[in-house]
Amino acid sequence: MTKPHLHATHPALVARLKRADGHLRAVIEMIEAGKPCLEIAQQMQAVEKAVANAKRALIHDHLDHCLDAEHSTADRDQLKAISRYL
Repeated sequence: MTKPHLHATHPALVARLKRADGHLRAVIEMIEAGKPCLEIAQQMQAVEKAVANAKRALIHDHLDHCLDAEHSTADRDQLKAISRYL
């Protein structure tokens, strides 16, 4: 079994994902209730953005805490900038 890989930012990330999960459940309820497609699409966009932002935060956290110390700040900034396209 591998050792847990936890960072100080992980609890906040979990909280973000739980909120996104709640929003996704609300979208499912909207569909089941027959809400207008425009409202559903708007909420689905919000869920997508929340998950994408959580992924970006995780990647940035990894870059900050897991790369070798010999990488310069400029290198890390460039990696952060490009990671937003993942």
